[in-house]
Amino acid sequence: MSKNNKHNEEEEVILTNEQPAEESPATEAPATEEEVLDEQGELEKKLAEAAEKISILEDKYLRQAAEFDNYRKRTLKEKAEIIKNGGERVIESILPVLDDFERALTTMQKNEEAAIYLTAVELIYSKFVKILEQNGLKKIEAKDQAFDTDYHEAIAMVPTPDESLKGKVLDCVQTGYTLNDKVIRHAKVAVGE
Repeated sequence: MSKNNKHNEEEEVILTNEQPAEESPATEAPATEEEVLDEQGELEKKLAEAAEKISILEDKYLRQAAEFDNYRKRTLKEKAEIIKNGGERVIESILPVLDDFERALTTMQKNEEAAIYLTAVELIYSKFVKILEQNGLKKIEAKDQAFDTDYHEAIAMVPTPDESLKGKVLDCVQTGYTLNDKVIRHAKVAVGE
């Protein structure tokens, strides 16, 4: 054999031993039933995992949406409370002035010389109380009411001969007030025992 023939044979052998990069579908061996079942099982497993993951993510989403909705409602409620009771400190600081006003009126009613000023002071007092009431301030009624720790603060227990007065407020030493149904000062009272 000549060198050229030998070289051509080697090239031919090399060419016949090389396989194409992609196999054509016609040359693939048909999949066995077992391989098909294995592949189907894998796909079903992946599908189940994906469904579980979707379920977990959906649950997380629903929980976060509910938490956000609760947060939004809570902040709106807190904001409304702040707006509603925003002047609480101011009104609390005015209450001693209101007490002094009431004491002055009581004194003026007893003093004949001050009677000429009484009408003017009563007008100013009623206007002042009206403005406070428009802003949500209400007086806590205490006298002859059943003692209630939510509204009253007992500063004295007074013996009473009448059984019907036990547990009732006999005297109010300092008036209590609520602001928008929230107690800002308890009424200081004497209770029958």
